[in-house]
Amino acid sequence: MTNPHQVENCRTAENSDSLLHAPLYVAGEWLTAGLAQGEVLDPASEKLLGHHAIADKATILRTVAVADEGFQLWRKTAATERARILIDAAALIRSRCETMARTLTRENGKPLAEARAEVLRSADNIEWYGQEAGRICGRVLPGADAATELVVRKEPIGPVAAFTPWNFPLSQSSRKLGAALAAGCSVILKGAEDTPFCGVELVQAFIDAGVPASVLQLLYGNPAMISEILIAQPQIRKVSFTGSVPVGRLLASAAGNHLKYSTMELGGHAPVLVFADAPLNKVIASLAPAKYRNSGQVCVSPTRILVESTIFAEFTAAFKTAAESIRIGDGLNKATTMGPLIHQRHLQAITALVEDALEKGATLVSGGKRIERDGYFYAPTILSNVPLSARIMNEEPFGPIAIINSFNQEEEALAEANRLPYGLAAYLYTTSYSRTRRVTDAIESGMISVNGQPIALPDAPFGGIKDSGFGREGGIEGLEEYLVTKFIATQVW
Repeated sequence: MTNPHQVENCRTAENSDSLLHAPLYVAGEWLTAGLAQGEVLDPASEKLLGHHAIADKATILRTVAVADEGFQLWRKTAATERARILIDAAALIRSRCETMARTLTRENGKPLAEARAEVLRSADNIEWYGQEAGRICGRVLPGADAATELVVRKEPIGPVAAFTPWNFPLSQSSRKLGAALAAGCSVILKGAEDTPFCGVELVQAFIDAGVPASVLQLLYGNPAMISEILIAQPQIRKVSFTGSVPVGRLLASAAGNHLKYSTMELGGHAPVLVFADAPLNKVIASLAPAKYRNSGQVCVSPTRILVESTIFAEFTAAFKTAAESIRIGDGLNKATTMGPLIHQRHLQAITALVEDALEKGATLVSGGKRIERDGYFYAPTILSNVPLSARIMNEEPFGPIAIINSFNQEEEALAEANRLPYGLAAYLYTTSYSRTRRVTDAIESGMISVNGQPIALPDAPFGGIKDSGFGREGGIEGLEEYLVTKFIATQVW
């Protein structure tokens, strides 16, 4: 077996000029020979960064057979051993933090500080699930008499097809892998083709920690073809997807057609309710960095900022100052606080949304244009007084665009917060506890953060309602997604 950390072309730490290569990992082998290759561009320079292997049909089908074998092995592995391997994998990831962070920054564009935080968060996710592996418990029910034994048992669901996005390729993968492996499932991980190299390093950490070759596999290629083939195979018992609502609909439909369990963590359009009693300096210090983190390419990004009318002008001016203080550039530059968008297509999509909003009568407070330099850079943007007819008020912007509108009454803000079919995340800023209770009860969202941004935590459930998906990742709820319940009734003779 070839270890990519021993192959010069897969290294990222010392020589940033060499091309990177992301092979597939199938049945204990890193595969590139005979496979087509896809290009990966550096979003900060638009130059070729490297290539990823493209799985063909035969390779995809092979992963299914191997994963089925791996499941039979892994489900019988002692929970204490599974726990040890996951905790060791987390320790390896922490020890390789700088290398993995630099890889992530080069292919995703996010600032190095954000990349480091994602690497460490991924290790935390995996370690937490490692600790939970030994706590998967059923229960014994009281029988009708002493000769009756009633047992509820939790068992791993089976081989998993896991599909991960490019915006947080490590932390999203770590949630899926940590929970599935802790539960006793084998996993076929379909990584993001825009950010394939950090996926190779993540899988290598699991291999080095002792995950058996048949238990974890890595694919890249044509997403539609891979998903269609994997979901249709009877050996695959669970589908986990993080991504856009349109793609989520397709995969959920396919999984449902084959009666497969699925978890769908889809998009959002998070409302933010800012009331006049909230300290303005604290609100801005919390909200502005969250809005422009990862260039706004975050599913829980605060997007529709609704500000009480009495502080609207002051809030908008302060938010503008914060946005214009952001330092834009290559994420490897220590001074950079916001990097580029992921690719040209996304840059064009963001530009079209802003142009539409301005045509519909929105006010441009700041930004609103591409930055003229190499790379897919778009200025931190603020739009105010945006009409509901604008596309950006109805479609997830997924970029560095803050929408700031005003409201007069609490009921008015709640109506706008719940207007859209999304329900992933929502935010509230107020010092009133009674208002906090009313608003958090009324908002239709899977997650609500009050006076801060602590949402994605290892021990907390992460997920949405309505068009934002179903199922949860993180916490014991995320572990339950990979378990099935078996009831055993025994009459003792």
